[in-house]
Amino acid sequence: MNNLPAFNLNGKRGLVVGIANEQSIAWGCARYFAQAGAELAITYLNDKAEVHVRPLADAVNARFLLPLNVDDDEQMNALFDTLQVEWGRIDFILHSIAFAPSQDLHGRVVDCSRQGFLSAMDISCHSLFRLVKRAEPLMTQGGSIITVSYYGAEKVVDHYSLMGPVKAALECSVRYLAAELGASKIRVNALSPGPLLTRAASGIEHFDELLSEHLKKSPLKRPLDLNDVGAFAQFLVSDAAKNITGSVHYIDGGYEIMD
Repeated sequence: MNNLPAFNLNGKRGLVVGIANEQSIAWGCARYFAQAGAELAITYLNDKAEVHVRPLADAVNARFLLPLNVDDDEQMNALFDTLQVEWGRIDFILHSIAFAPSQDLHGRVVDCSRQGFLSAMDISCHSLFRLVKRAEPLMTQGGSIITVSYYGAEKVVDHYSLMGPVKAALECSVRYLAAELGASKIRVNALSPGPLLTRAASGIEHFDELLSEHLKKSPLKRPLDLNDVGAFAQFLVSDAAKNITGSVHYIDGGYEIMD
């Protein structure tokens, strides 16, 4: 970790939501936050996930490792109660979670069920609102909120299906949240990495073809890794990005600019 480039995050306290294993985008970001001096609270989904997340939390000396199923308001309230009592403030949040029922994700958008759509939108998008609402009173010195999107929110990507409209809603939400929270010096941005082999990506059909197309079409023609995302996230939560808000930031080797 000492070889990672760093913006100064000494004294900052951040919540990282979305680590499932060492291939998670949230883990790539957590490593960079910790290397730059931030103190972290990390969440895990359930007991099954905890065995994978705990060693990672230990590796970055996380102050807290707490359960969080964003469907569970009591768990979310308990999380923020702990942070309020123990920390008193939060400086940044990384929200890196997405979900759609497989039967709805693998079919046509027009065929998705009402419940599948509502579930995907609730967990992938509205959960950000719930986190921000509870975090806002603790961001007494301003702060930075980051979520994670994908190019499929802007253009149609084969097999991305239901997650396209959901991520589009997420990106629009970033702009509205940024406008509403700006007076409190709270910044809201989205990262939009190119395709990475994560647990979430494993649910997308023909993902290997997506990777191949990205390498072929992007100007830099270089594969992406978690370090690329982590380094940019580190910048966004630092004071160096104090005037950056409401944007979607592509980390994709230039793929987004091509036809």
